[in-house]
Amino acid sequence: MAPAEADTAVASAPMMAEAADAAVAAVPQKSLEPPVPQGPGVDASQLASGVLAQTDPQRRFIRTAMADFQVKDVYRTALAIEDEVAKQGGFVVDNDIQAQVQRVQSRSIGNGKRLELSEYRLQGALTVRVPSERTQAFLRAIASQMEFMDRRSFTARDAQFDLLRQQLARQRAQDEQRELGDAVQAGGKLGDKADAIQARGAARTSRDEALIAQKEFEDRVAFSTITLSLRQDVQVRKAERVDVDAVFRDNGPGFFSQLGDALAIGWRGSLQVAVALAAVWPLWLVVLAVVIGWRRWSSRTPAVG
Repeated sequence: MAPAEADTAVASAPMMAEAADAAVAAVPQKSLEPPVPQGPGVDASQLASGVLAQTDPQRRFIRTAMADFQVKDVYRTALAIEDEVAKQGGFVVDNDIQAQVQRVQSRSIGNGKRLELSEYRLQGALTVRVPSERTQAFLRAIASQMEFMDRRSFTARDAQFDLLRQQLARQRAQDEQRELGDAVQAGGKLGDKADAIQARGAARTSRDEALIAQKEFEDRVAFSTITLSLRQDVQVRKAERVDVDAVFRDNGPGFFSQLGDALAIGWRGSLQVAVALAAVWPLWLVVLAVVIGWRRWSSRTPAVG
């Protein structure tokens, strides 16, 4: 090797070493620290899907999502979900929470009271609308509110042809209205004009319906519809109730009072029976006549043997 080439190689050696060190430093190193524990709630990846993230400038997607999960507190979770919906620029369609009683038991505890134990479960159902592009971010954000995921479902329906159908229907209604307007302006018989005006009104109605349908469709594309069903563990409610039977029993009449009432009721019943029997006195006359006739007939008939 020539002296000049050797000097060049020696000079470049430190530079190559520094480049190698930089390359090694640039390679991501595996951390030796323990992983950060997962926070409360389910893993956010359970609410992720390419169905909600896919984009195509040539297509229009109507996105819907459904999730069924268990939470620690239904009421607090519902409020947290509503706050997150507002944060994402959406709105709540409905919020329904109800307690389903599964079993009730009660026993007397004295002093006119009963102890009532009710086993119940709180369940909630929310329907929310969020901007379509924020659907996945919203679901990831509420994952911390969930304790266990029972079910989730995502759909993204390509609705470009539905949109085209709505646009064509609106254009047809506009063309029909314009043609009818030209027909009215052209003149003719009064009856023909009346029919043309009526048809023009029907065309306006069709145009308005087409416009409303298109706006509704665009709203479904712009905002995804998310249905959330949440529940919490079974709870037991303890309450003291009035023991009505015991109160009536303790505050009822005494023995002699009840005996007097029973005798009075029996006496009044006997009088009612006597009155009823007196009311059918013709029947008693008939019975008496039959008895007398039978005795006379029996006395006239000679005994046999």
